[in-house]
Amino acid sequence: MTDAREFDLIVFGATGFVGKLTAQYLLGAAPAGARIALAGRSEKKLTAVRDEIGAPDWGLVVADTTDQDSMDALAARTTAVITTVGPYLRYGMPMVAACAKAGTHYADLTGEPLFIREAIDTYHDEAARTGAKIVNSCGYDSVPSDLSVYQLYRRTVADNTGELGDTTLIATLRGGVSGGTIDSGRAMMEAVAEDKSKGAILRHPYSLSPDKSMDPDVGRQSDIAFQRARDIDPSLDGWVGTFVMAAHNGKIVRRSNGLLGWVYGKNFRYRETMGTGSSRLAPLAAAGISGGVVAGMAAGGLLSRFSAGRALLDRILPAPGTGPSEKTRESGWFRMRTYTRTSSGARYLATFAGLGDPGYKATAVMLGESGLALAFDQKPELAGVLTPAAAMGGPLTERLRAAGMTIDVEPLE
Repeated sequence: MTDAREFDLIVFGATGFVGKLTAQYLLGAAPAGARIALAGRSEKKLTAVRDEIGAPDWGLVVADTTDQDSMDALAARTTAVITTVGPYLRYGMPMVAACAKAGTHYADLTGEPLFIREAIDTYHDEAARTGAKIVNSCGYDSVPSDLSVYQLYRRTVADNTGELGDTTLIATLRGGVSGGTIDSGRAMMEAVAEDKSKGAILRHPYSLSPDKSMDPDVGRQSDIAFQRARDIDPSLDGWVGTFVMAAHNGKIVRRSNGLLGWVYGKNFRYRETMGTGSSRLAPLAAAGISGGVVAGMAAGGLLSRFSAGRALLDRILPAPGTGPSEKTRESGWFRMRTYTRTSSGARYLATFAGLGDPGYKATAVMLGESGLALAFDQKPELAGVLTPAAAMGGPLTERLRAAGMTIDVEPLE
């Protein structure tokens, strides 16, 4: 497919905050001779971005999500597309439709389960037929979560130590928050306010499963956490609370398990937490984080239902298209530690870590390498609406390691 099309990879949304960061990363990471283009609504703005990052040979493609013909034309010209145009619930589906129709691979940054569920229901079968890999959540949400569990699975298979059982991620990080991330959350809250039945998709741990009848029957799984870390693994000290992206990342990991044939195991149970340390204030911090996540979702949903509430959110929250400063992006870091115990009793730890603000600098690396993997590494195996692990688990892991990220699995005594 690569040789038959004009471009190997198109970055759609290149004039936005994360789109430009991703384009900058690709400039140094793409292989020699890679045919890359920048896409968006304004040729003038695209030209300015191309000049700013110093990529004079890259193509420019003018396209708008409100014009399906332009989406179809864009998808037909390239092997793979990276899109940062969100919130995806509002603006993302035309690109999914175009890529599914054209057999074009696709990677996005969505943290919106409602969008992914709609994409699955509407375009999975067509994408599978055309060979398109529509890969959601290719940034900090949810690559570290998804690849960590995938690598744990591969290690237990290599060691012949049984299936995965209770598996828990502990996140620690430093970084900023952008208006685009917040706007995606608002879009989902507004969608649920308009159609309460959609709330079940956000609440159910297996709402993105390819076949709910095949999912492990392991009882209730809550994304709210508040406990001692030693309850996760005896080697740990301190406390953990709820990780803000636990509900979304967990759905992605569980969908990967289903797409791969439920290979993680019939007793695989997954959740995510956030470490708060071991000081005397740590349990209060853990409780505060968990309570804050619940209260924030409730308050945001309530405010989003009313015009006055939406106006208030507009005043107090960062605007879409904005993000943390360069200093914040450079000083950020993240470390995701995922603990599991297998059916034979073996214990393992997967570590996924990197430097740079996780939601922006690190996300640009993850999204950029996802696009490159889809453009250059893929074999015609699994297709449809997929997850990072199911679509490109091995190749993406190796790419991210080469890009300087730590992705390791070790047994625990």
